[in-house]
Amino acid sequence: MPVTVTRTTITTTTTSGLGSPTILGSPRALTQPLGLLRLLQLFSTCVAFSLVASVGAWHGFMGNWCMFAWCFCFAMTLLIIIVEVGGLQPRFPLSWRNFPITYACYAALFCLSASVIYPTTIVQFMSPGRSRDHAIAAIVFSCIACVAYATEVAWTRARPGEITGYMATVPGLLKVVETFVACIIFAFIIDSYLYKYKPALEWCVAVYAICFILAAVAILLNLGDCTNMLPIPFPTFLSGLALLSVLFYASAMVLWPLYQFDEKYGGQPQRRMDSTCRDAHTYRMCAWDSRLAVAILTAINLLAYVADLVYSAHLVFVRV
Repeated sequence: MPVTVTRTTITTTTTSGLGSPTILGSPRALTQPLGLLRLLQLFSTCVAFSLVASVGAWHGFMGNWCMFAWCFCFAMTLLIIIVEVGGLQPRFPLSWRNFPITYACYAALFCLSASVIYPTTIVQFMSPGRSRDHAIAAIVFSCIACVAYATEVAWTRARPGEITGYMATVPGLLKVVETFVACIIFAFIIDSYLYKYKPALEWCVAVYAICFILAAVAILLNLGDCTNMLPIPFPTFLSGLALLSVLFYASAMVLWPLYQFDEKYGGQPQRRMDSTCRDAHTYRMCAWDSRLAVAILTAINLLAYVADLVYSAHLVFVRV
């Protein structure tokens, strides 16, 4: 059965994923399954960044990213709890039908990235002792937070037959994944020498930027209940966006590995050929690792856009 999507209406927001009613505008909201889950999210992210901050166990860009992820998730979860306990949803500037699940999906990805990046780039280079013990404990709580946010997404996503906001559907959640993966790609290509003076690679960077902007616009239009501002029907915009992104990412999937790893096009097929990868103990990724990471993330986003295109065709949109 298709999922029916409207611009602002969701008819099943008064129940949590466990089927119990959600009490809004009351501290009793925190005693419901979704409220308890958000308290777990709040506690886990708070403990994660507090453990790391207490011993100063973060370094460089990767460490700063992990700390930002935990602090951001903590702050936004606290904001959501305050809004729901205080019954402030009508005064919230964004659509409350779409905002919580959009944030939960982003938070799950933030915590997942921190749970992977922090141990691989920071903890493995730390000497045994108090700081390392705190760092390992932070990883555990980061994983708990990731599972808690993913559980919220699973509980509150659209079910077949429901009338729901777009961001609760599979294409809406895929938009979150697409923009998040694009942000990670931008982090890896922050050094322009990876693509500068090579038109094919510069095209790939343009692809990442264009597709990110288009997906972000789709998300913001839904969060702001502004989908009727487009000069074309919103479903048409989404279908065109997904198709264009698939074509663009398909070209990047071919060009990026070709010009980065094929010697005929000036690439480096093996890691040992990159002089920046000789230091085994560094908090900064070498150029070859960054190139490989971008290639893998490009493939992931291509798959996400293909799935987005397929699922978008099965959505039934109605005007309100």
